[in-house]
Amino acid sequence: MHYHRLGKTNLYLSVFSLGTMRYLASPENAVATVRQAVALGINHLETARGYGKSEEYLGAALREMPARREHLYITTKIPPTQDAGEMSRCIDESLDRLGVEWVDCLAIHGINTPQHLEWVLAADGCMQAVQQAVADGKVRHVGFSTHGPLEVILAAINSDLFEFVNLHYYYFFQRNAPAVELAHQKDMGVLIISPADKGGQLYTPPATLEQLCHPFSPLALNYRFLLSDPRVTTLSLGAANPEELEWPLSVADQDEPLMPAEIEVFKRLETHALTALGTDKCSQCYACLPCPENINIPEVLRLRNLAVAYEMSEYGKYRYAMFENAGHWFPGMKGSRCTECGDCLPRCPEQLNIPALLQDAHQRLKGPEGRRLWG
Repeated sequence: MHYHRLGKTNLYLSVFSLGTMRYLASPENAVATVRQAVALGINHLETARGYGKSEEYLGAALREMPARREHLYITTKIPPTQDAGEMSRCIDESLDRLGVEWVDCLAIHGINTPQHLEWVLAADGCMQAVQQAVADGKVRHVGFSTHGPLEVILAAINSDLFEFVNLHYYYFFQRNAPAVELAHQKDMGVLIISPADKGGQLYTPPATLEQLCHPFSPLALNYRFLLSDPRVTTLSLGAANPEELEWPLSVADQDEPLMPAEIEVFKRLETHALTALGTDKCSQCYACLPCPENINIPEVLRLRNLAVAYEMSEYGKYRYAMFENAGHWFPGMKGSRCTECGDCLPRCPEQLNIPALLQDAHQRLKGPEGRRLWG
């Protein structure tokens, strides 16, 4: 296991962190998963107030390993609140559930909208309570997690209130690259949310993607894309049980620069996408927004890109089902809401027939409605 510096916190975290949102089958399973993660070299354990009994179970695991506590870094996450009093109460409740007097890191969980950021920046907002918790020794470092638009993420980073950011950034989703770079320039730690699942459900890749990535696996390539980036501190691994830790951690020491053979595969993927998508390829410039019907046009077309180019239809359906069902965690309406008003057409530099592509995406990706695991 290799360890990277979490920006200005000067903590050194394992390049994989244990995310504890899926180990909840039983307290015994949770404890066994934590013990195995620690035995394999993970020193950063991440939980959240909103993950059911995750904090309580992690607290139980910590009590079984008292000698290890000083060598482990604990992060919990709490949603933004409008007033300081509510945040103060939430911090104390999380510490009680974890059975600790302090946590290494507290993240404001889900700065997803401009309103959330306003709550954080308000003079009497939730950061007042967070900063008091730091002064009281209950919290040592402060960051934020986000599923929000790039503009909100950049504004939160530029507030200079935070020491780390937890966000979506993968080979198949590089929209947040400017946020990764800005965080690096400000010496903030960068934590990546769920690369295996949100990064493309790469643990069950389609045959076309497997063939294009040969001799590597799609999941291994995505891990290498992130591990080789010196701006990235750690990748969240949401194992449901001890067995799910084994394969990912087998690549945990592979953080050297990309090899020529890996770069060649990435070029192959790009070339194949250009060929498969032709003049229908959306380049993800986001110039088409805003949509009067609040359709998240770039994300719908990104999922279509992946389905057409790499047969990643199951991943596309999984994410597409979240539209209209996950609130600010995955905002926007489905492509079928398009009224063909044409507002987006003159803003598209590639002159895509966006209404037709939205309808095509809906036909390819529609299915049962989805929901987030938590929230």
